[in-house]
Amino acid sequence: AAPPVAGTSVYLSAGEARGGVWFAANMTPDPRYHALDADTLRRMDNGIPIDLPGVDHQFPSILVESLATSIQPHLQIPEAADLGRYLRYATRILGPVVALTANSPFLPADLYPEHVDPEAVLSGPHELRVPVYEDSINPPGTEKVRVPDDVADAGEAVDAIAADETFAPVCTDPDEVADDATYRDRFPEFAHKHGTFWRWVRPVFGGDVPAAGDAPADGNDDGSVRLEFRPAPTQPTVRDCVSVQALVAGALRGLDATDHPLRDLPWEAARNSFYAAVADGPGADLAWITADGIRTDDPDRALEDLLSVARTGLAEAGFPEPEIDRWLDPMAARQVAAITPSVWKKHRVRAGMAHGESFHEAVRAMQWEYIELSEATDSFTEWL
Repeated sequence: AAPPVAGTSVYLSAGEARGGVWFAANMTPDPRYHALDADTLRRMDNGIPIDLPGVDHQFPSILVESLATSIQPHLQIPEAADLGRYLRYATRILGPVVALTANSPFLPADLYPEHVDPEAVLSGPHELRVPVYEDSINPPGTEKVRVPDDVADAGEAVDAIAADETFAPVCTDPDEVADDATYRDRFPEFAHKHGTFWRWVRPVFGGDVPAAGDAPADGNDDGSVRLEFRPAPTQPTVRDCVSVQALVAGALRGLDATDHPLRDLPWEAARNSFYAAVADGPGADLAWITADGIRTDDPDRALEDLLSVARTGLAEAGFPEPEIDRWLDPMAARQVAAITPSVWKKHRVRAGMAHGESFHEAVRAMQWEYIELSEATDSFTEWL
């Protein structure tokens, strides 16, 4: 969207100190958020640094992470015992999903200095949300925001959350927990720890009881376990947003249903693939193991296999073929054209500058064109 009238930096920096604590004026007035802000600022020596191509700035609040908002699909795991396997697969598709969905190659134009080097920005990452979030939350020497480690099962996942470094600790009086409290509300300290378990994929405990095809079963009848998939950026249109969710949910269902050998991809390779996609978008080398067990870094083979297994997963979930086509075709078109919203944005800024616009003017013009096309079209594929 367009920067606030007063300017992005002014908006993100507005606030006041009260009792030695900084209160960001534009942060949701929730005690939890202000406590997290204060604790993070203390660990960051009272400044949140953003050091990206063309921008080296320090902000007084973690509100700067609002530049990193995203789609966060949740997939309900059929049985809690399956969590470790699903999490392993989810980590392995981080890179390919970002490669298809990258949409954040620029910060708001007014954050760039007057004499910024345009080429430094244009040749920079395709998905700035990832370094913005990591830089704004990870104090020196810690990795609160990162790719999650593999776990064997739900028990190990709970242990990992409990062992994670505590930010802005809370202590709840057990007598304050209502008799009719939800599954999650019965464990408030754990819920708080989970809320600061900032991984790019993370388990979520205590949602709705499984239903329909995922009917309650012994040991799986009091709540549910979900995976929250956090790295995908918001997309140009509603259909594109749903397409991302279909891709992620379908792929995870399909990988599990077919016992796909992607499970054997080393964790380090999956992590490197994720950051390669952040940097290079659809041009990234993507670590993958195909359905027939072949190890490859070819993005076309990886993305073709990802889309194929997503179709399988949606079919397994009962979606008819025409509906599968409707929701996955936008992603398939991107794969064929090797164009994502991030590529489109970079092309538009280069074109604007070639026609005499300054870098700042070109970024602003691109953003307004993006908004207009988002309102006027069904899918990003119509822009190609």
